[in-house]
Amino acid sequence: MRVPFLKRGPRSQGAARARTGAAVGLCVATLAAGAAAGPAAAQPKAAPAAAADCSAAYRIEQKLSTGTTWRMCWRFEAKSGLVLEKVSYQPPGETKPIRVLNSAKIAQIHVPYDDGKNEYNDITDYNFGSGLVNMTPAECPGGTIRTVKVPDSFTGSPNVKGLCTTTRSRGHAYRMQADTGNKVFQAQGKDLLVYTVNKVGWYEYITEWRFSDDGAINMNVGATGSLSPFDYDAGDGRGWPLGKGAKSYATSHNHNVFWRLDFGLDGSSAGKVEQYDSVVSPPAGAQQGPTTKTTRTAVTKELAGDAANMRWWRVISATGKNKDGHARSYEFVPGATTKYAGRPFTRHDVYFTQYNKCEQYASNNVRDCGSPLHGYSVDKWVNGQALTHPVAWVNVGFHHVARDEDQQPMPVHWQGFSLAPRDVTAMNPLTPSALAGQNGQPNTGS
Repeated sequence: MRVPFLKRGPRSQGAARARTGAAVGLCVATLAAGAAAGPAAAQPKAAPAAAADCSAAYRIEQKLSTGTTWRMCWRFEAKSGLVLEKVSYQPPGETKPIRVLNSAKIAQIHVPYDDGKNEYNDITDYNFGSGLVNMTPAECPGGTIRTVKVPDSFTGSPNVKGLCTTTRSRGHAYRMQADTGNKVFQAQGKDLLVYTVNKVGWYEYITEWRFSDDGAINMNVGATGSLSPFDYDAGDGRGWPLGKGAKSYATSHNHNVFWRLDFGLDGSSAGKVEQYDSVVSPPAGAQQGPTTKTTRTAVTKELAGDAANMRWWRVISATGKNKDGHARSYEFVPGATTKYAGRPFTRHDVYFTQYNKCEQYASNNVRDCGSPLHGYSVDKWVNGQALTHPVAWVNVGFHHVARDEDQQPMPVHWQGFSLAPRDVTAMNPLTPSALAGQNGQPNTGS
């Protein structure tokens, strides 16, 4: 017989019992409010200047060595954990910050097992945020670890040193050989990293937000920790043999991670969404090669979208343009994914819904939205509403078939996606001054 709170991979017996009590003991007010909290050392105070969106204790501001500055506010809740708000980007050459997101967070980690006997919503069922763990300085190289006041903390103390902000090199930002001479234009890119580690039973999830000096945002969740000792019983063909011989079979399962992104480009929530599709046709007539036709579709109503070859989406600013007069936007760049067909809410890769304060979690939405008919998962919220304030829900799946190398500890396996700036600036924001005049069609002198 399997007990759901104990039979979890990885999910520890002691932690599961502790979470059972914590989940039952949460008051309705906490569930409704999202249990927002912040540093234990100091409560928020009035912002020191009108330009600051939050007090210093809750502000992250980093000017990277290449000249780009990222600014944002943060708060913490018992379920999603870290929530980033009022995210803005200011590259060299821009006189003021460019708002990108109103808010961003993990909206669910859905973990169904291949044998159909266990299924978990780690964010809402197990108070993901309450599992924030302390990090050592070695886990935040060159950075700062902030103390977070964690609602219903599983560590036994509400004050957890669990929020790391640091910078990291990512390799070449660009490289270009000059047309004449031996001049090489190159720069090494820099990123701001913001991350936490949350323990849910045997798993430890690294929730990483990476903000690049070229304006890109990378969102990743890395699963590590241990394989559950309670899961070595998949002798029905739904697992993988680990250890000596073929006696212990670790049960295979999925990790379906959802992100919720509330866009606020240029400080306005009134964004637009577009879908692009390209079709390649073989050569015809006197054509020397295949042709590609790209079509643009305005997404004016809520959408449950499926990734396809040469398909992508972007969210467009309703108010802001770059110096070339082009509307600013951010493009979705998908990462590797395994789509899970077992539940309606996991059958699509991206959802665009009209903003609703009650809609906070992609599945098992614990908010009281007034009526059961409203639905408890993101697939129910795509019901034909006009998109005037779009919220994006991105679903990235990973089918975890364990291997010998997952013991012990388990190497991090990452899943995520990116947002790439499209026309946010008129040129590469890191363009060297010697090339600043090369915007658009070059002057050939004719």
